[in-house]
Amino acid sequence: MTTEEVRRLPKDATFSLLGVASRLVRKKDKNDNPFWDISVMDGTGQIDGKIWSSSEWWNLEGDSRIRLDPLADDAALGLEGCTVGLMGKVVEFRDQNQYNFNVVYRVDQEKYPPHGFVRRSPFSDEAMEAEFRERIEACGEPVRGFLTRIFFERGLWREYRAWPAAVSVHHAYVGGLLEHSLSVTRAALALVRSYAASGVPADADIVAAGALLHDLGKLESYRLSPTPQVTLPGNVVDHIVLGYHRFMSLVEEEGFDMERALAIGHILVSHHGSREFGSPVLPATSEAMIVSAADELDFKLYCWREQVAQMDAGRDVTDFVPVLQRRLWRGSAAAPAPLAGPGGEEARR
Repeated sequence: MTTEEVRRLPKDATFSLLGVASRLVRKKDKNDNPFWDISVMDGTGQIDGKIWSSSEWWNLEGDSRIRLDPLADDAALGLEGCTVGLMGKVVEFRDQNQYNFNVVYRVDQEKYPPHGFVRRSPFSDEAMEAEFRERIEACGEPVRGFLTRIFFERGLWREYRAWPAAVSVHHAYVGGLLEHSLSVTRAALALVRSYAASGVPADADIVAAGALLHDLGKLESYRLSPTPQVTLPGNVVDHIVLGYHRFMSLVEEEGFDMERALAIGHILVSHHGSREFGSPVLPATSEAMIVSAADELDFKLYCWREQVAQMDAGRDVTDFVPVLQRRLWRGSAAAPAPLAGPGGEEARR
C-alpha cells in the first residue's frame, strides 16, 4: 500500500508498506524497553509510526533472508535514507490513529532504489522555473540584476530548485522550497496591490526579493539524502540566521545597494513573525509584515489542503492537528480543488 492509502485505513486494519525511511530514532519506553520512532516516505506522502521491541527485523538483500538484532547489529542505525518494507497495524492512541510496525525489512536497494520513493512537488519543474524567472524579470533594477546574478550566474538555482522546505509538516519534499517560495511571493504581491488601494505603500521589488529569499537558509539547514534531513547547522543555528548571513555575504560580494539590502534582510530575519517562532526581530516595515503574513498563511493552507485531502469522504472535520492547535473543517468545499500549476498549467502528481 502507499502511505496515502495507509493513512485512510480504520482502526485494527493491517497493512504492508514499501518506502524510504526518512527518520529513525531509538528511544526507551517507561519500562526501559527500546522502541523506534520511524518516518517513511513514498511518492504519495509520509507516515510516522512506532517499531516496538517485540518487532522483527530482517535483511532481504541478496539471495538470503537474515534475521537482524537491531540492538546488536546496529541495523536500525543504517536504515535512514534506505528503502524499507514494513508490515503493521493501525491502533488507537489518545483518540488518534497510530501506526505500529511489527516487521521491518531491509530490501534490495538496487531493485528498490530510495530515490524512487522520494516525494516531489506536485507542480512541474518547468512551470515553477518559468514563474520564478517571470517574478525576477518583473522587478526593476538593481533588484532584478542582483537576483539574476546570485541565482543563475553563481549557481544558487541548482540547489534552490530541488530543495525541501522542511523535513515534515509542510512542503517536505523535492522542490518544496521553490513551490513554497513561489506561493508566498504570489500571495505577498497580491497583498501589495490590495493594500496600495487602501493607502498603504509597499515596495513590490523588496517584497518579491524578500519572499523569494526568505527561506534561503534552508539550503544549509536541510539536505537530501535522499529524503529531507536536518543538518547540524540547521539544528544548532537555524535557517533564519543562516539565511541572513548568506544573503549579506552575497550583498557584499555583488556590491548590492545597502539600503535595499537592509530592507530585504529585515524580511529574512523577521518572516516568522514573532520571537516565539524563531525570528530575532519582529516585522517592522510594510514589506516585512506582508511577507510574514503570506508565509504563515501558506503554511496553514498547505496543512489544511493536506489534512482535508486525507479525510474519508464522509467526514467534515479532521483529527486534532497539533502543529496548528486545532481541528480543521472541510467547509463548503466538497474536496480540495485540483492543483493548478504556476501560470495556470495543470499540475502533475
